[in-house]
Amino acid sequence: METAPCRPTPGHAGFPGQAKLVAAIDDAVGLGDPQAIAPVLRQALSALIRDPDVVLPDCVQAPVTDRYARRELYRSPAHGYSVIAMTWGPGQGTPLHDHSGLWCVEGVWQGALDITQYELLERAGERFRFRAAGTVHAGSGSAGSLIPPHEYHTIRNASADGIAISLHVYQAPLDACARFCPLGGEWFVRETACLASDAA
Repeated sequence: METAPCRPTPGHAGFPGQAKLVAAIDDAVGLGDPQAIAPVLRQALSALIRDPDVVLPDCVQAPVTDRYARRELYRSPAHGYSVIAMTWGPGQGTPLHDHSGLWCVEGVWQGALDITQYELLERAGERFRFRAAGTVHAGSGSAGSLIPPHEYHTIRNASADGIAISLHVYQAPLDACARFCPLGGEWFVRETACLASDAA
């Protein structure tokens, strides 16, 4: 069940530095082409993570017990993109999933995350064969991007005792995605996952 997100009305200041963050994202998204947006936005996110003027709201420090937390901080009325903060408790992560054809740029705000990309090798109906194509250990201040069709991945907080926080800028609100449940070997079956925002 979806709960109220910890975000203000779009366009209003909700946390210190929000205007600076939004202006930087707007500048990148204004480039139009995902291939142009991604490197500019990655660089901007890396700088914003280190900027002492930008302080995410207190709610992002609170993990939930049984899964990672997902909180929408801003939705652009002009450009349509969505900014989501994710809070990862120790060992929490995602199954293999996609982004429903939307581009995404994500940065690690605190802690570190292991991000594994997967290559789609074959499809047979709702069965998909994937192979892991490498894992990146992304520390605080790092940023990466996913542009379809290269969007299949997992994310995990490998820490046994610390939380991690990441900030994700999606082309549009990501309310659902496909997740892939293992069948054995390299084969997975696709399921639709609905994505809700957690309350503060």
